[in-house]
Amino acid sequence: MVLSGAGDALGYRGSLWEYCPSGPQIQAELAALGGLAALRVAPPDWPVSDDTVLHLATAEALATGLSGDALLQELARRYVEAMGDMEGRKPGPTSILGTSQLRPGQPGGHRIPFNPTGTGCGAAMRAMAIGLRYPRPTDLPHLIRVSVESGRMTHHHPTGYLGALAAALLTALAVQGVPPEQWGARLLQTLPLAQAYVRDAGGDVAPNMEAWADFPERWARYLAERGLATGSGPARFPEPYGPAERDVAYTALSLDGWAGRSGHDAPMIAYDALLGAGASWDQLCARAAFHGGDSDSTAVIAGCWWGVTHGLDGVPPGNHAHLEYRARMVEAADRLHALAWGSAPAAGPS
Repeated sequence: MVLSGAGDALGYRGSLWEYCPSGPQIQAELAALGGLAALRVAPPDWPVSDDTVLHLATAEALATGLSGDALLQELARRYVEAMGDMEGRKPGPTSILGTSQLRPGQPGGHRIPFNPTGTGCGAAMRAMAIGLRYPRPTDLPHLIRVSVESGRMTHHHPTGYLGALAAALLTALAVQGVPPEQWGARLLQTLPLAQAYVRDAGGDVAPNMEAWADFPERWARYLAERGLATGSGPARFPEPYGPAERDVAYTALSLDGWAGRSGHDAPMIAYDALLGAGASWDQLCARAAFHGGDSDSTAVIAGCWWGVTHGLDGVPPGNHAHLEYRARMVEAADRLHALAWGSAPAAGPS
């Protein structure tokens, strides 16, 4: 949770880097600041963005221990509430629209209509905590339901809410210790289960099925390019693959020319960064947080996965010790861990 927030704040830099189109420019500005180790990530210069505010809303809703429809209503309530904390955080238009349509507390109030343009990354960027709450292989049905339903509370389009499934599932696989080279293939294996869930759960089934294929097709192409289609590694990267080359590659993955903005490519770029970074926090940030495009949304996801895998080892204390809302992140994480791994089972399906 903490390194997810750190990644977000670093990639955002008070909106200066989220809206910068050039990775080389960002990395030159970082060098002028003294490099990653010199940064004291804290407001006012380094606030968290809407990504972390909404990720905390997910985590704190899950931390209540609620399940079933009560959990979905709580998620909807907290997403609406979180929109009151967006001054200077640049929430996306689809998140603003979606939360305005939610009616928490009313029957079915966590559902909004299908949105043909709801393809953005706003569902993916807030879903990692779902994998922390439901980390076991036996939790997969719960993880699918909560990630899909929480995702389509604002992004009711497969490209949008399957990004939430990807962020949550890959977090759970990290917790399980599954080698990262296998994660993408495991995601593709899980998508038919998610499709069956959406079909059976109802709610604009026809347009969801019509729009379904693009997400798995894009992920399958990416995995083939990296040599990971069968889940065996190592990942295969282009040579060279520096900041300028990554900008080109990441943009090629996007829907609209802005890397990381969509539900499929925000977790995809985060995954690419994790695969290439090894055990180096500096490399993870270079690849996930300091690129042209929606850099806070890719880094908020990658930071969580890196944290699950490596903890705080090798992370400069200034990158996280004074982070905005750090105490809330720690409290929510402790509660999620207790719920996920405690002796008492969760109360009913969620």
